[in-house]
Amino acid sequence: MAQVGDPVGSGLVTSLAKPGGNMTGVSVIGPDIGVNQLELLKQAVPRAARVAVLWKSYESRCRGGVERELQRAAPRLGVILHAVAVQEPEEFESAFAAIRAAQVDALHVLQDHLLFSHRTRIVDFAAQTRLPAIYMYREWADAGGLIAYGASLREVHRRAAELVEKILKGAKPADLPVEQVMRLDLVINLKTAQTLGLTLPPTLLFQADEVIR
Repeated sequence: MAQVGDPVGSGLVTSLAKPGGNMTGVSVIGPDIGVNQLELLKQAVPRAARVAVLWKSYESRCRGGVERELQRAAPRLGVILHAVAVQEPEEFESAFAAIRAAQVDALHVLQDHLLFSHRTRIVDFAAQTRLPAIYMYREWADAGGLIAYGASLREVHRRAAELVEKILKGAKPADLPVEQVMRLDLVINLKTAQTLGLTLPPTLLFQADEVIR
């Protein structure tokens, strides 16, 4: 497995150190990643009082943990969250309409394969509605997203390939600890900020691992 959130909380493995069963892999996020992203978004847009949270609708204990942590953090950060879910690509337009109707100040896109595969569509929507937004992987920022904060997909896939090699050479998945990506990169698209007429605080820019100019 790769690009998985909390594999223990999701019930995929018994523990990170001793997965058990027939699965191992790389974990990229935990329940607190959403809060970290929301904090960064609030730094970028201090005036933001209403934030839309776009996510893929499905049953997941890991996703439930992210949502709970976001709801707990919202009062501390002085924001009201407006959750908008999609299940299929055909639902994007209705989701976008719901976000417009909510009159939010910013957008927080939770990580999911469906949303990632339609990232250009989502980034274009954020640009059209002039919504500052935060995402997970740097590929979102490359597509024009304002802020991306999360693991490197290249690193995740490299480490997953190394585990596959070990398994092909005879290792049992149950004996291979689940690896966690500890480094999270902050990528800021300054061109998008300028298009939005947004002046980002120097303290936020200083934290960035990369600034797209």
